[in-house]
Formats: sequence, C-alpha cells, structure tokens
Amino acid sequence: MRKARAKKRPLLPDPKFGEPLVTRFVNMMMLDGKKSTSYRIFYSAIDIVSEKTGEGNGLELWKEALNNVMPHVEVRSKRVGGATFQIPVQIRPDRKISVAMKWLISYARKRNEKSMANRLAAEIMAAAKEEGAAVKKRLDTHKMAEANKAFAHFGRF
Repeated sequence: MRKARAKKRPLLPDPKFGEPLVTRFVNMMMLDGKKSTSYRIFYSAIDIVSEKTGEGNGLELWKEALNNVMPHVEVRSKRVGGATFQIPVQIRPDRKISVAMKWLISYARKRNEKSMANRLAAEIMAAAKEEGAAVKKRLDTHKMAEANKAFAHFGRF
C-alpha cells in the first residue's frame, strides 16, 4: 500500500476457549481453507497434551510453549556499499507472536508422528520444556543476532 498502513482486522475468539490467539494459530495452520479441520487438529492436540502431562489445562502449556519459541531479535539483510550485512533488529510484538506460531507449526509438520495432532502435541510439549526444533530455531536466531551485534549501528528499518 502506498499511503496508509493496512488496518488490523479484529479476530473472532475461537469457539472452545474464547481466545483470539487460538484463532490466529488455527488460521496459520489451515491448508486449502479447511478451517474446521484445522480446529479439530488443534483441539485434539491440546487434549493429547493435557492427557500426557496429566495437567487439566493444555491451553496454558500451549501458551507457555509459544512464549518459549518467541524470538526477541532477528537479523535483516542490508546492503552497505557493495557488501551485505546481517543487521540485528528488535521484533515488533505482533511479529514475535506470528513468527513463533509459524515455527511451531512448520517444525510440527516436519516431525514423524502418526497424525498432525500428535505432531503438534509433541512439538508443544517439547517447546514448553525449552527443547525441540522450534526452540532451537529461536536460539539460533538469537545467536546470529549476537554474532552480528557489531553491525547494529547500520540501521533502522
């Protein structure tokens, strides 16, 4: 868009927990517009998490996992005089959440459990314990930003 920034559309809370964050996650997980399938996968993953951990609330564990995956800085490429530098930048709060969700979903898809619900549940439990591929991705991103801290003076984006 040339002029104004696009308006943020309000997200409706999900039917079971009444959380807009869950709706956002489900929308990201959805393939081919099949939202009901996506909801079914998410809710069964949350049930599996509650069952395996023995705690009543799998949603709290999911939120904790999301928090553990959230990056605080990322690197952006910028060309300065013929050389490309990786410049560490703070991430906006809404982008933190979406990046964390994307990582959780993509690494859950790469796991090799039977169903997507099982994969997602396993990734959520691993992330809640500060392990798993999504958390490793966050640590790698932070390491990359730390290594390129010397170039931080190059820029605001």
